[in-house]
Amino acid sequence: MAFLALGINHKTASVDVRERVAFTPEQLVEALQQLCRLTDSREAAILSTCNRSELYIEQDHLSADVVLRWLADYHHLSLDELRASAYVHEDDAAVRHMMRVASGLDSLVLGEPQILGQMKSCYAVAREAGTIGPLLGRLFQATFNAAKQVRTDTAIGENPVSVAFAAVSLAKQIFSDLQRSQALLIGAGETITLVARHLHELGVKRIVVANRTLERASILAEQFGAHAVLLSDIPAELVRSDIVISSTASQLPILGKGAVESALKLRKHKPIFMVDIAVPRDIEPEVGELDDVYLYSVDDLHEVVAENLKSRQGAAQAAEEMVSVGAEDFMIRLRELAAVDVLKAYRQQSERLRDEELQKAQRMLANGSSAEDVLVQLARGLTNKLLHAPSVQLKKLSAEGRLDALAMAQELFALGEGSSDSFSDKKPQ
Repeated sequence: MAFLALGINHKTASVDVRERVAFTPEQLVEALQQLCRLTDSREAAILSTCNRSELYIEQDHLSADVVLRWLADYHHLSLDELRASAYVHEDDAAVRHMMRVASGLDSLVLGEPQILGQMKSCYAVAREAGTIGPLLGRLFQATFNAAKQVRTDTAIGENPVSVAFAAVSLAKQIFSDLQRSQALLIGAGETITLVARHLHELGVKRIVVANRTLERASILAEQFGAHAVLLSDIPAELVRSDIVISSTASQLPILGKGAVESALKLRKHKPIFMVDIAVPRDIEPEVGELDDVYLYSVDDLHEVVAENLKSRQGAAQAAEEMVSVGAEDFMIRLRELAAVDVLKAYRQQSERLRDEELQKAQRMLANGSSAEDVLVQLARGLTNKLLHAPSVQLKKLSAEGRLDALAMAQELFALGEGSSDSFSDKKPQ
């Protein structure tokens, strides 16, 4: 049993690197199966979000370098380039890292709630791919429980601080009266849903949701009295929009410099505020070169995020302690489970010996032996048989000078330090 958590995130890699290491939803099942097949991993899961791509693995023997090579090959990256941005956590540290991630303690926005849902999706996809087994399965459940406790028992998630909230906060700084602005939201996932909710709460009355499928856009739009359109309608809506916030899973940019430039001319160069939360990016970086466009990427949100995090810093310490306790408890339970097979085999062996001696006792009674003689023989015979194999092994270990094993046997059999049966001070005969 060995756990491995390996990946990159917003702290270790630029948007450009994160874009190239990201997995699309369509890739995940095939990637998971390939990962297990080519790296000798018995169980695996992949978490891929705007700010991180992480692999969670269970192997007989840790081989982080093999996994890194697979990740580099899969995304056609230089191994040296990937290694410069990657981090690796093993066993106890891997367990603690997963719990910190699920609790929002490792997020760009401290305590943001979306990551727990993304972690649950990661687990569901791995189950679908058939790459989740009993050990990672237990680890994910322990991770979810730890994150739930952090949410319930600390104030880390009380204030509406998220990437979505940070984007809306920036818009509020630029436009004095958001109620008169039109917002164009591109995408219909969780992040855009949060953006729409924050804008709606701030009184923005004109919200347009553009998505690849009109049905998905309509479902979101109905919640906030917004208008749903297709991605092909974006150029027309862009002319009327003061705020553009985009977060899709598209592998190619949705908004190019030319389209924005045309919209600005029709707007008579009235400013447009844009936030590209997507990885890979939805808006070409060159758009930021245009006059009258304020373009921010996820990395640009750090300053806003830092300001909004002050209220959560106090709760973070308590959350970290909960995660540490949760990780330690999980590893203790897991180590206890490792003894189950041994205990099961030992019990089966003991029950077989008991049945053999019981059959002898029953035959003695049938042949007329007294009950007292039968009981004495049963007790003596069962004791001798139960002690035979351990006695042979202990003598062998003693002859080999394995005093550490003898001391362990003393602890295993709960022999007191002052007992005459103590092995600790005896030397091999």
